[in-house]
Amino acid sequence: MKISIVGAGYVGLVTGGCLAELGHQVMCIDSDAAKVATLNAAGLPIYEPGLQELMARNRAEGRIHFTTDMAQAVEHGEVIFIAVGTPSKEDGSADLQHVLAVATQIGRHLKKFKVIVNKSTVPVGTAYRVQKCLQDELNKRGIQESLFEVISNPEFLKEGAAIKDFMHPDRIVIGLDASPNYNTVHQKMELLYSSFNRHHARTIWMDVRSAELTKYAANAMLATRISFMNEIANLADLMGADVDSVRRGIGADARIGHGFLYAGTGYGGSCFPKDTRALIQTALDCGSQMKVVTAVENVNDHQKTLLVNRLIQNFGEDLSGLKFAIWGMAFKPNTDDMRDAPSIAIVQTLLDAGAIVHAHDPEGMEEAAKILPDVVMADSAYSAAQDAYAVALVTEWDAYRALDLKKLHAAMAGDVLVDLRNIYRPEEAQAAGFNYVSVGR
Repeated sequence: MKISIVGAGYVGLVTGGCLAELGHQVMCIDSDAAKVATLNAAGLPIYEPGLQELMARNRAEGRIHFTTDMAQAVEHGEVIFIAVGTPSKEDGSADLQHVLAVATQIGRHLKKFKVIVNKSTVPVGTAYRVQKCLQDELNKRGIQESLFEVISNPEFLKEGAAIKDFMHPDRIVIGLDASPNYNTVHQKMELLYSSFNRHHARTIWMDVRSAELTKYAANAMLATRISFMNEIANLADLMGADVDSVRRGIGADARIGHGFLYAGTGYGGSCFPKDTRALIQTALDCGSQMKVVTAVENVNDHQKTLLVNRLIQNFGEDLSGLKFAIWGMAFKPNTDDMRDAPSIAIVQTLLDAGAIVHAHDPEGMEEAAKILPDVVMADSAYSAAQDAYAVALVTEWDAYRALDLKKLHAAMAGDVLVDLRNIYRPEEAQAAGFNYVSVGR
């Protein structure tokens, strides 16, 4: 099939690359000419494991192309995905200006029937607003016939494992309302995802509003598990319990499972923070409250103060002139994504207290430097820690798991090691001479 994807960001590139890998002819369009130039020069604007190789392979086979020409993209695609950002507005609601602007642009160039797919994470009712933008543009051109159907197909990709998630999905959610075009659209989407339904059906069909809500509900549930375990970890600290033992004990229950039960600095990234806020605001707009999700967000905000509180216990509230090392800036391993990363709040609080901060991240330092220009980005974990009074591990990259703790201790001016991801064994850290602090242990 011929597929067009509007938006060459994280979701758009992963979706485009994977659909090309399945044999479809994909055209990605983005309004950022510099980004498109980078993509046409075999570069990538983001880091995602395996994506560079996937793009190179499908570019060489002629299955994926990049352009800034909306008219060309609309003409090309039988199915047109909208995959642009929906950042949070000040009140927490999703900002739909980019989605609606794309819908307007598509409407200006429509000449024959297209399936318009909302891939962006959008509030319930967005499909109707996209439909209105499209029809308004057709009306301006004197076209009354139905040239489109707007459906919802939310993404469920984990950064750092996005290609695996796309190519081996737990489920494919498609929201499609009853209409004269129902059978045509159903057949096109069945064909698009046919590779995933050969052995057993993974596609879950539902109405558009339910599909839109499913995405928010899924992220809110996962965020809830994270905040719940962080509260248990904080209680374990007060009571002398070990949250890792608790995690194994409850995760063995088949009704609970092991996923998203790790204590730490709280969630970040492009999805959980903005989606929980958007769900809360959506409920308020309906005259209701999401009391559990609101509590989840409050716990997450509080968890980001954990590191600074631990450091203040050791060094006092005035950190002027003291050097601290931060390991891991991206919100999670295997990505360079700094959106709502816990490290931002942590580092900014340290800087505000007068501290000198040196940081290291295997992939995220370039992005981190744009947000935190006062932080010194080091070329290795050890060099970041040189002469530091404390080292804090914020993001659990594999590169930090097997470091020589005795060598680290010898390089530092102090002896505090704050492990916010519980990746080290307390007895080994203490044997290396550290005043070792972890979460819930």
